[in-house]
Amino acid sequence: MSILLISEYILLGALAIFAIACMRIVTRKTIGMALVGASALSIAVAVILILVQNIYQIGFCKDIATALVLLGPVGTIAFATVLRGGIDDG
Repeated sequence: MSILLISEYILLGALAIFAIACMRIVTRKTIGMALVGASALSIAVAVILILVQNIYQIGFCKDIATALVLLGPVGTIAFATVLRGGIDDG
């Protein structure tokens, strides 16, 4: 077992703990904290999927991670726009 594989497993465990912490942040009372937690959780899951793809050679994990990274900020911006009151028409 190489040192790279061991470090990937350690990173996988650390990201799992980070994902649990993000879930705790999402359940806070303010909407801003929920947005921060959801964004951090999507990034954590994307990195976990990239690690799974590197360790186990599963091809579709990279596609799902790319979609999460691209759609996560879009959803956050859309939700913040709706909370602000929508887009003004003039």
